[in-house]
Amino acid sequence: MTNGARILIIDDEPQIRKLLKVTLQAHSFEIHEAATGEDGVYQASIVHPDLIVLDLGLPSMSGMDVLTRVREWSQIPIIVLTAKDREEDKIAALDGGADDYVTKPFGMGELVARIRVALRHVAKTVDEPILRFDHLVIDLAQRLVELDGNRVKLTPTEYDLLKVLASNAGKVVTQRQLLQQVWGGHHHESDSHYLRIYIGHLRKKLEEDPTRPKFIETEPGIGYRFLLQP
Repeated sequence: MTNGARILIIDDEPQIRKLLKVTLQAHSFEIHEAATGEDGVYQASIVHPDLIVLDLGLPSMSGMDVLTRVREWSQIPIIVLTAKDREEDKIAALDGGADDYVTKPFGMGELVARIRVALRHVAKTVDEPILRFDHLVIDLAQRLVELDGNRVKLTPTEYDLLKVLASNAGKVVTQRQLLQQVWGGHHHESDSHYLRIYIGHLRKKLEEDPTRPKFIETEPGIGYRFLLQP
């Protein structure tokens, strides 16, 4: 899926587009470009890319508007580039449907890794009932979790939280998204302390050293990321 995947770059800076094009072509990706949000939405509809790299700081039609427009008809993976390091901008992009974000200036190695994660994630069979991460196995059909061959006893809430994070392995899941998917509509943003408590419970049951987690990483002020890849 990753080799030869079509990537649409939507960025108004020619030097950024050139850097991305040269680097990503060297990784065997097929590259398409757009310099404006309007052209980006149009290209997305005719090129049918496998993934979009989207700059949030576009003139006229903003990156957030592009994200909203594309999400009206497609669930294609979108990685946003932002020069803004504000948590609110990252949260807004993720809640608006972005799959991941990279803050400018960024390392190309990091971006390529994020792209591969997003492409692997979308390539996985949706109906796959078992998620395997080395020595951690999550059986979605039986709601069972095993670590090193031993059953891990989780409460229903702990299991649902782990399921959401593991199903989005490699991606940032915001606090708001977790609250909605695990606790449903009956929650407030102020309930984020519940998340910290339950994440702490999961780490105690899964991690060798809960203070240095290898499974669930905290994205401060934003949410959490499940680190392992299936």
